Amino acid sequence: MSGTGSGESMGALAARCRALAVLRIRSRALAVALLPAAVAVVLLAGGAMGRMGGGSWDTARWIVTVLAVVVLLLAAAVAAVIVRASPALSPTVELSERAAPDLYRLVRDLAERLNVPAPSALALTPDCDSWLEDRTHPAHAIPGGPRRRSAEAPVLVIGSPFLWWMRVAELRAVLAPVVAGTAPSAHPDIAAARRFVRGLDAAVAVAAHRQGLIRRLALGFVGGIARLLLRGCQVHAAEMERGVAAAASERAQAVDYGLRIVAQEQVGLAYAGWDRLLTRVALPAWRMGRWPSRLDAGVVSALTELSRRDRLAEGFASRLGERPACDLLEEPGTIDEAASLLAARLFHGGPAEPGPDWSPVDWQQYPEEVVDRKWRTEAARLHRVLDDLGVPPSTGPEGPTLARVMDHLSGGSTGTPTGTRTESGTDTDTGDSLAAGISAEVAREEAAAPPVPQSPPDAPSGWGSDPLPLFPLQPPRTGRELLADHVTAMVCCAAVDTAGAAPGLDWLDGPALLIHGERRTDLAARVLSLVEDADAAPLRGWLTSLGIRPEKPVRLV
Repeated sequence: MSGTGSGESMGALAARCRALAVLRIRSRALAVALLPAAVAVVLLAGGAMGRMGGGSWDTARWIVTVLAVVVLLLAAAVAAVIVRASPALSPTVELSERAAPDLYRLVRDLAERLNVPAPSALALTPDCDSWLEDRTHPAHAIPGGPRRRSAEAPVLVIGSPFLWWMRVAELRAVLAPVVAGTAPSAHPDIAAARRFVRGLDAAVAVAAHRQGLIRRLALGFVGGIARLLLRGCQVHAAEMERGVAAAASERAQAVDYGLRIVAQEQVGLAYAGWDRLLTRVALPAWRMGRWPSRLDAGVVSALTELSRRDRLAEGFASRLGERPACDLLEEPGTIDEAASLLAARLFHGGPAEPGPDWSPVDWQQYPEEVVDRKWRTEAARLHRVLDDLGVPPSTGPEGPTLARVMDHLSGGSTGTPTGTRTESGTDTDTGDSLAAGISAEVAREEAAAPPVPQSPPDAPSGWGSDPLPLFPLQPPRTGRELLADHVTAMVCCAAVDTAGAAPGLDWLDGPALLIHGERRTDLAARVLSLVEDADAAPLRGWLTSLGIRPEKPVRLV
């Protein structure tokens, strides 16, 4: 902050008071650890002067001295773990000044206007958020890179979707309150309080990953002490960060305040488009071992499509004529590819590096290499489960047909009962049996997949200590949802093979079926009628109207 006088904001003053409260907890813990040693010193000094002699005093002296030594050793062990434990490090794409000189210049100019220290470096995160991160701990040093000093300003982490969707002026306005937060980081009390809390948090994490009996006992004690101190600091640390945020926001009001209000609308829009792109478009590719290599560029297409569909967003499309913030990068494509790979790792748990079973895919290749392959893979799985259930093929040409699926789900298969009895004695229809078979098949395939490495080979310590994915996009799908997806895939395969349809990509909804160049959105309801109600009539009518032949075999993978 700018000082401790009358010019200091209320938020800054509150942050400093809470930081001092955290440091007082640290001091009290130190005092408790030193108390037996202080009593031992008094007893030893009294004995040396002949004032505390005798049997009882000698016994007390030995007991207190031994207790003091034990407490000091335990306190030293706890302090060593807290100091040496590596705080959590956010997975990011490092951005050197050579890779983004204009972006570094924008941030430094912004810091100068705010009269705060400039961030020591920049990094990108594949998410719609931005923050400051202290990376001065020795464990966070990049191998072969310079070692950071504890007095250095924190690293500014920027959400990569912002760079592709926002204009330069909007990005500057959004980053203003974040960059303003470097001022509290330079205050010694706040910096010391943050280091203490981060050390406690890291020590708790170390204790949680203990292995072996001796380490379990030793780290269990350390973890208990760290958790106790962390609980005592929790309220004060949270209030300190609220004060820091309030002070930074107040300082940033003098820079692009009016534009920041408009830019915040873009933050919400970018988050909506990013979420749709990940869950509807990227996730199907990730599940097949492919990762779209231009996710951030896809954000622009997704949000442009959203602007076209939503009348409330019509004005946003006019912004595309202004300079995008990604122009501040020297090689936007390379950065986008790195951020896309990191997004796949964080949100899906994919490997850290490309490989034969984990290859990138361009948007132009997505319909053919992802959508079509996804449909045919799911159709093949559907027919394997039908074979396992003993469902006979449909009449007509041999091969996997849509008619076989429809007949089975609608109860039209000859020789196949419409229901079976489970071990508990309850009845379940053919849809439930098929859904259960597909769920089991999917679970077997996922279990057979190779384990994902927990951290890249060259990552600093602490990068990948948590299980991946860190942020799973969707909960596990139910059997009925899987069955509907597989029946839809079978219908799409039949449409492509018998009616000249084509796989397509919708930026907001993911895989799409194109018939005569137009996306069909009326298939889902008809599939649900078949899956949920065993009613094939709506789907049969839809197939007939489009010239799709369900009795014709389709090509599978």
